[in-house]
Amino acid sequence: MPHYEIDRLYWQPDWSTTPGHIYEKQHAEIIGKDDWIIDGGGNLATIRARIERATELILIDMPLWVHFWLAAERQISWAAGALEHPPAGNTNVPETGRLFEIIWQVDRDWMPTLRTLCDDQEAKGKVVTRLNSLDELDAFARCE
Repeated sequence: MPHYEIDRLYWQPDWSTTPGHIYEKQHAEIIGKDDWIIDGGGNLATIRARIERATELILIDMPLWVHFWLAAERQISWAAGALEHPPAGNTNVPETGRLFEIIWQVDRDWMPTLRTLCDDQEAKGKVVTRLNSLDELDAFARCE
């Protein structure tokens, strides 16, 4: 299945967001297809549409400190030129303070909604996989 990284649609090289009408059009074209795998957030409105259309959901729901830790490790690797797959394919390292602010906002403002959306879809019979730790994420990636 084709894989789409939402960060490539959502973020510009200077880490500004893609104009909404362009991003939403591209997103709608992708989820309008029969087969796709999408990773990433984008914006909450398009996440809702994506969740409705998806046949299976994977929610990475780890503690906030883990996301901060992973982001800090990534920033260090990125700044050292050692990051193999930068988000959005972007060569510019994002400003760390702003990155941490976004992580905080997603955890505080989005995650409760995402958990509820996943609960609702699971109640409708959709497969929902929740990954709540690095061990679970690693095992999932190894297909265990």
